[in-house]
Amino acid sequence: MIATGSPTMRVGRTGWLSVLVLLALALVATTLYALGSGRFELPLVEVLRMLAGRSPVGDPASAPLAETVLWQVRGPRVLASLTVGAALAASGVALQSVFRNPLAAPDLLGVSAGAALGAVAGIFLGWSVVAIQGAAFVGGLFAVSIVYSVGSLLPLRDRTLSLVLAGIAIGSVLGALIALVKTLADPYTQLPAIVFWMLGSFASITAGDLALLAVFAAIGTAPLVVMRWRADALALSDDEIHALGVRLPALRLLLVVGATLATSATVAAAGVIGWIGLVVPHAARLLVGASFARVLPVSMLLGAWLMLVIDTMGRSLGASEVPPGVLTALVGAPVLFALMLARARND
Repeated sequence: MIATGSPTMRVGRTGWLSVLVLLALALVATTLYALGSGRFELPLVEVLRMLAGRSPVGDPASAPLAETVLWQVRGPRVLASLTVGAALAASGVALQSVFRNPLAAPDLLGVSAGAALGAVAGIFLGWSVVAIQGAAFVGGLFAVSIVYSVGSLLPLRDRTLSLVLAGIAIGSVLGALIALVKTLADPYTQLPAIVFWMLGSFASITAGDLALLAVFAAIGTAPLVVMRWRADALALSDDEIHALGVRLPALRLLLVVGATLATSATVAAAGVIGWIGLVVPHAARLLVGASFARVLPVSMLLGAWLMLVIDTMGRSLGASEVPPGVLTALVGAPVLFALMLARARND
């Protein structure tokens, strides 16, 4: 299995299902809390009544406002954060398995930067939302292809280091291109939108944005879910995989394309939100072991929960909203350092 640089718990089927149930319950509880929390507080009983299709029991004059907040403002935002978290976590699991690298993640491999460049270019050119989604996907797929090719050519023994260095280099080039687009953008209309979007945000998510995000994220994660049992074979050597009758190139391509599409969908909808795809899979392996078939659903639940917690914190910490990309970086950077340190000690 993937060497994560940290021990994993060995759990049986009962333990794995227990983890799934506990995560699902935590996700439901956090979702209900997030739907009610904010500047316009909604008591839990009111949230439950409205979710059940009934009117609030409070002041009749405030009932329309409460329903608007729940269904048109807070509801799409909460669902979008859940979708983004699950998609990024699933992408991280897939990329780490395909590259057999514990540090492979959408942001470290350049997928996020490539998707960001495509989306920023689409915003600059005034494209439609669907066209921006397509540009983000093409940019993400191109970036991960270049990073993997460059990493394979580097004459280094440590494959992890090769991939990380290639990701940093390509990410810097893509970042420079993004900066160029920002320089050329209109400073009064396009530039503020690009800068705000680059920090990541769910503040402007609408029902239409949520629908597009859900469709593309579902298309991207579907191959990962369908092929989760076959993907366990990626932990074996290439000869052993061929002996099992698994078509390795096709499997890898399918997983990479699915992970790239899922990540690109999140970037196009909510901006660049890093670290979820790196941190969450490692946490899931600590809970249920290294099996792809088990890590994937646990990671998706855990990623959805973590993203929702971060977004809820971001809009509740102060008078102004803290972008989720800032909070995920504060969590993810120390975790990356710990993983590199643990790997160095094991070597």
